[in-house]
Amino acid sequence: MLMGLLALGTYWLARNTPVFSAPAAEAAPTHEPDYFLRGFSVKSFDPGGRLQSEVRGAEARHFPDTDTLEIDQPRIRTYNLATGALTVASARRAISNGDGTQVQLIGDAVVTREAAAAAGQVRPQPKLEIRGEFLHAFLDVEQVRSNKPVRITRGNDRFDADSLEFDNLDRVMQLRGNVRGVLVPRAGGG
Repeated sequence: MLMGLLALGTYWLARNTPVFSAPAAEAAPTHEPDYFLRGFSVKSFDPGGRLQSEVRGAEARHFPDTDTLEIDQPRIRTYNLATGALTVASARRAISNGDGTQVQLIGDAVVTREAAAAAGQVRPQPKLEIRGEFLHAFLDVEQVRSNKPVRITRGNDRFDADSLEFDNLDRVMQLRGNVRGVLVPRAGGG
């Protein structure tokens, strides 16, 4: 009888003891924003306190799975601290990578390098404007690429092309596809 009571007590204890499950695996991040910014301005500075860049927008959403930031109505200003040149970019929408070195500008995209005198030059570089429905800007290496039609205006000169690769540091622009251009002679013959 004692053995039967012990067996019954053991059975009851086994049924009512909580079962500890293995820790649940961490869920993979989904493509859902984890934070929002509205009517924002973000500035970054160099170690000496000089403004390097500023990003403004109507709204931004951060997606943790891709570590990207989607910005509505972006306006981006970057300064080349060595030359003092200002570059401004805008579009209807932008997608930036996590560290802000690459920005995809989508819809009425415009990248403008303001006129500036480069070191050792007598004549300043004319204003350069690149327009298209899609521009991919690489801010850290000062490059712009597009696989969509673009219009480039440099001073009074104008070019249209089906695609573009522009390297501001090396001063090299590659236009591909159906390329058309208008070169306007400078006043004074030089």
